[in-house]
Order: sequence, then C-alpha cells, then structure tokens
Amino acid sequence: MSRQSDRLDAIDAIKKKLRGNDLAYHEVYSIMDEIAHDRLGDVLTTYFAATSFTEGFSSKELYYLTKAMVETGTTLDFPGIVADKHSIGGVAGTRTTLIVVPIVVAAGFTMPKTSSRAITTPAGTADVMELFSHVTFTPEQVKNIVHKVGGCILWGGHLGIAPADDVIIRVEEPLSFESFDKIIVSIMSKKIAMSINHLIIDVPMGRTMKVTYEKDATLIKNKFEQIADHFGIHINVDINHTRQPAGNGIGATLEAIDVLKVLEQDKTRPMELEKRSLHLASQLLDMCYKTKRIEKDGMTEAKKILSSGKAREIFLEIVKAQHGDPTVESTDFTPPKHTERILSKTSGTIKTINNFNINAIAKILGAPDNKQAGIAIMKHIGDTVTKREVLLELQTTSAFHLQEAADTLPSFPIYTIE
Repeated sequence: MSRQSDRLDAIDAIKKKLRGNDLAYHEVYSIMDEIAHDRLGDVLTTYFAATSFTEGFSSKELYYLTKAMVETGTTLDFPGIVADKHSIGGVAGTRTTLIVVPIVVAAGFTMPKTSSRAITTPAGTADVMELFSHVTFTPEQVKNIVHKVGGCILWGGHLGIAPADDVIIRVEEPLSFESFDKIIVSIMSKKIAMSINHLIIDVPMGRTMKVTYEKDATLIKNKFEQIADHFGIHINVDINHTRQPAGNGIGATLEAIDVLKVLEQDKTRPMELEKRSLHLASQLLDMCYKTKRIEKDGMTEAKKILSSGKAREIFLEIVKAQHGDPTVESTDFTPPKHTERILSKTSGTIKTINNFNINAIAKILGAPDNKQAGIAIMKHIGDTVTKREVLLELQTTSAFHLQEAADTLPSFPIYTIE
C-alpha cells in the first residue's frame, strides 16, 4: 500500500471519528502511524486531537489508541518487577517524582522513569531534572543507566516511545490543555513501551486543579484500570483532594531546591512535599512487595530510606549516571537577578490558593522556558498573616517580565485571605 493511500485511510478515519462513530483497530493504527512518522501534518493532527474533546473515546478505542501508540514506536524491555509513578499533572510545585524514584530504587526495584516537559504547569519533571543532569539519551544508553543504578529520570520525547503522543502534545501545547482521554492514553502507552508492570497514578483533584470533580476523577480511575487490565499491569490510582502546591517553589529552579531539601532532610524542607512523596512511594512499594511476597510495610521502608539519606545517595547516583554533578546541594542554587516580594494587603488566615493563577503568573515570569523564573510561596492554606507580611516572591531574569507579572497579579490573585 502506498504512503498516499495510508494517509487517505487515516484522513477517512479522522472524518469518521468527527462524525461521532467508533473506530476499528486498523483505523486507529493508521492514524497513529501517520502521526508517529510526521506525515499527517499539524492541521489534521489537531483535528484528530479535537475529537477527544468532543466525542471522546470508548473503552475499546482507548485500548486501541494505547496499543497503536506503543506499536508505532520504540519499546524497551526490563526484566522482573518494573515500577513507575505518574501524575496526571496540572499541579504546580509538587515535584514528587524526583523523590519517589530514588526511594523505590533504594528498596531494590527497577524504576526507569520517563517524564514530559511542561505542558500545563510552569515546569515538568524533565525540566527540573535537567538542572541536575542530562535528560536526553538513546534507548541503549537508557538500558545501560538503568542496569548500572537501577533507575533513571529522563525526558521521554527523545526515545521514540509512543512518538505519536509527542506530536499530539506539540499541537495541543498552545492551548495548555489536554483532554482526560488523551492524558490516559499518553501515560499508559509510554508505561507499556517501557515495560512497566507496577504503576501508581497520582490524580490530584480540586477546585483549581486539572480534575475538578469527583465524578471525573472516578471515571479517569476506571479508564486507567481498564487499560492496565488489558496489558497485565498492577495499578493503583490514587485520587487525592488537592488545594495547593505541596512544595514551597513554583518553577524549575525553585522546585529543584525543594526536592534537594527533602532528600537532604533539611530543617526548612517542605513537609507537605515529603508527606506526599512518601505516600506515593509507600503505595508503590506495597504493590511490589506483594508481588514478591515480601512481608514489609511500604511506608515504614520509605521513611527509613528517606531519613537515612539512602534516597539522596541513590538520587545522586542517578544524577552521576546521567552525566550530572553528584555533589549538587540545595544551597548551590541562588535567586535570579530580578525579584519582588508581594506583601499582604490585609490580616487574616489563608483560605484558598488558586492553582490556575499560580500557573498564569509563573508563565508571565518566563516559565517554563526560563528555568530561573518562578514563585517562592511563603504562606500556605491555614497560615495566619498580618498586613504587609510577605506572601510570596516573584523571581525571574527579566525586569520586564517581573513588572508584567507584578502588574497582572491583582487581576489573577493567588490567595484568598479572610
């Protein structure tokens, strides 16, 4: 069959989906194959991406999409229990992955973590990890890193796994928005391509989160579980009510500092980030221990690994294996040239923090492209403040962006104080 014929088949399949009809596997495969090889073009790819917002996909189509994304790209095989953790994203300043991975690896399990760059937040896991080490490697190099240290924390876009997904992410990026179905397929296809067989999915839910309602969170959970069942993956979908960032920093550099402080067990570390990381790591460990028939408690082991410094040691081994500086410390990072502290205009108690507005202001400051741009959060929900007390600090390398963010802040308030 000619390439032109393949392209026409894919276009016909997109038309069929736009009319609200379900697709057969060969139709889904034709679309994924054309997108994966960059033969469909951004316009037609965007039309297909739009179908997930309008008609959505059936359970069978989600399985087909996941399978086709995997089969049109590279796959990496790792033996035994292969663990992973993934958040559906959308929450700024909650960089748990860089803490969970070394805990799980230190416990003796393989964790080849591939992550995305920022899509809807001021920094993605790969953006933060890039401050410590390289994040772009070939499949063979990844195998060597994982064989050497037991895990990795990489950008998945260079590996060729589920390449159709990376193209779809690119066309969706200007909207800073993804459909739930697209998120599910994106995550699961990349996990399957990396031979993951034990997986925890973090689903933050809240008024200013990506997932707002419990009914949506439950639907997402069910769809993840259905796909995992098709591929024989042990999965735990953790729905958690989220009202604010778990860390104290928004943006790549500030989030990197938060991660190091938790790993270093620094007295000023963000305790909520530590708590959230331990929660996710312990659930993943419990699944792995159960499969291995090891009678250990995930939370007990996770706390022991973190408090002993073993997690930090493993993290630095991963950094070194990925050609980074294994002596890096949280104090190595300094604020950028342009900063401005924002003071409270009233006294009271912090009632809410608006995640959407945090993302908006951080992006005005230059995130995610500018890794030094971000927001240092000084106050969290439940804290009391007095008039003219510091609430947060805007940081960037650009005087213009700093002024623009400060001018925009009254229209996009981050705090509600009562």
